[in-house]
Amino acid sequence: MLDALLEGLKGLLDPAAILHALKGGLIQLLDVKMLAIMALAMIFIERVLPRSRPEQPIIREKFWLDATFLYFNRILIWWGMLALVALSGVLVSVLVPLSVHGAVRAQPLWLQAIEATLVAELLYYSLHRLIHVVPFLWRFHAVHHSIQAMDWLAAYRVHPLEQVLTKGLPLAALVGFGFSPGAVAVYGAVFFWVSVFNHCNIRVPLGPIRWIIATPQFHHWHHANDPVAYNTNYAGILPIFDVIFRTAMLPGDRMPDAYGISDPVPSSYLGALRWPFWNGAPK
Repeated sequence: MLDALLEGLKGLLDPAAILHALKGGLIQLLDVKMLAIMALAMIFIERVLPRSRPEQPIIREKFWLDATFLYFNRILIWWGMLALVALSGVLVSVLVPLSVHGAVRAQPLWLQAIEATLVAELLYYSLHRLIHVVPFLWRFHAVHHSIQAMDWLAAYRVHPLEQVLTKGLPLAALVGFGFSPGAVAVYGAVFFWVSVFNHCNIRVPLGPIRWIIATPQFHHWHHANDPVAYNTNYAGILPIFDVIFRTAMLPGDRMPDAYGISDPVPSSYLGALRWPFWNGAPK
C-alpha cells in the first residue's frame, strides 16, 4: 500500500499516475487474502510468545468490532492519507530550498532511512501528545483508547481522521524534505509492524532494549486505565523522545492491570465514527 502511495506522490501533477496509484492501493486494501495472512501471522506470534493475559481468547470481546475497523478504515485512511500527504508534501517542498532536497537525496539510503525515522518520530510524538491534551482532538483519539483488551487487532480500532493526521503529516514532511521513496518506505514499514506488534497480547522482557525501541510493555502502559500512566509513552518507535521530554513510564517488568477509558465511546463502527462530532467529551 505504501508503494502505491509513493507512486501517486511521484506523479502529483499527472492525474493518470494518481488514478493508477489509487487503483493499485485500493486493490491491496480490499485483498482479503492479504488480511488473512497478516491475521494468522499475528495470532501465531501471540500463541508462541508468553502472553500478558494468558486467559484472553483469540476471539475476545469486541473482536468483530475491531475486525470491522480493520477492513473498512483501511479504505478511508488510504484516501485521506493520499490527499493530506500530497497537499502537505507539495507545500513543504515549496518552503524547503531545493538545495536541501539535493543534499538529502545525495545521502545513502541507510542514512536517509535513519534520518527519516528520527524526523517522522519527533513529529509523531508531538502530534500524539497534542491529541491527548487538546480536548477536541482527544475525542477522535478516544476511539482508540476505548479498547479494553490488548491484542494485535486492537491496533486497528482508530478513528480514520485521527490516523490521517498523526500518520499523514509525518509522511508529508518526509516527502517535502526530499527523502527518497525508499527511505520513506523503510520508515513506513517499520512503524507499521512495530505499531501492530506493540498492541499484541504478549509479555516479552527485553531489558535495556525497551529504552531503544518501543515494546509491547511500553505501549501497553500508554493504554493503561491507571491515572499514574495517563499521558505517557507517546512515541511510536523510539522511546528516547519520551525520555527527553520526561513522559516515559516503564515500571520494572510489570504490565497494566486494566485498559480503557471512562469516555462513553459507542461499541459500533458507525457510532464510533460519529461520536467525536456529536457526543465526544474531553478526558
